[in-house]
This record gives sequence, C-alpha cells and structure tokens, in this order.
Amino acid sequence: MKSFHKLLDETKIVAAIGNVERKATAEVRIHVEKRCPIEVMDRAAEVFANLHMHRTRYRNGALVYIAYKDHKFAIIGDVGINAKVGADFWKQEQELLTNHFRKAEFTEGICKTIERIGTELQKYFPYEPGDINELPDDISYGDQ
Repeated sequence: MKSFHKLLDETKIVAAIGNVERKATAEVRIHVEKRCPIEVMDRAAEVFANLHMHRTRYRNGALVYIAYKDHKFAIIGDVGINAKVGADFWKQEQELLTNHFRKAEFTEGICKTIERIGTELQKYFPYEPGDINELPDDISYGDQ
C-alpha cells in the first residue's frame, strides 16, 4: 500500500482550506503522521500547540489530526471556536470523516470536513477586510 500522504490530493486539500479562509477569519490546519503514541486527543492538542494554532487573533483555529497507521484521528478547535459551536459539532465532523475514511475516500473526507467546518465558522468568524492568513495552509507532516 502507498504511504498515506501519497494517497492524498494535497492540492485539493490546500484549496479547500483556502476557500474557508477567504470567507472566515478562522484558520484550519491538517496534520498527518504515522503513529499516535498517546491518547489521540492529547496528541492532537500537542500538535495544535506545536503548530502555534493558539496564537490566532480570535483563537479560532481548527485542526484535523490524522495518525494513519494507528487508524486514529481527532478534530479540535481553539477556545474561541469551542465557545460558539460546542462538542456536538466536532462529533458530527468526526462521524463524517469516519464514514469517508471507511470507504478509503481520504481526500474527499478531509475536504468535505474542511468545508463543513468552514460553513460553521463563517457564522461566528466572518471574513473581515484586511484579514491576514495567520497560519500556513499546507498540510503538516510528522514522522514519515
């Protein structure tokens, strides 16, 4: 089997992130690595901090963390988002991604999840003139 990152259409994923960030002040990141050595939510929180996602103006960063060899992932948001959307929102997004991953629709699942996160974030963090892209849009990779 190909390495997971070779199964992803990075161009489509980065474009999906860009589409969200043109319509909202929020920041979305995707992080992929082979293994998750600890509880997945704890690891996602570590990656969130390592990527400096807590340093956005409105504390409105969202991370999709994927540990492909361990078949684990987590979707988390910063305090600004969590104050608005609640835990049920993240559960729905996790279900969507799970359904796509079960069918090996990795790029489609990630893009659809990004799109749905973006639709929700537009409600609470609409684009503002002069908004800057605070974080890179590319996929970050851990151990390969």
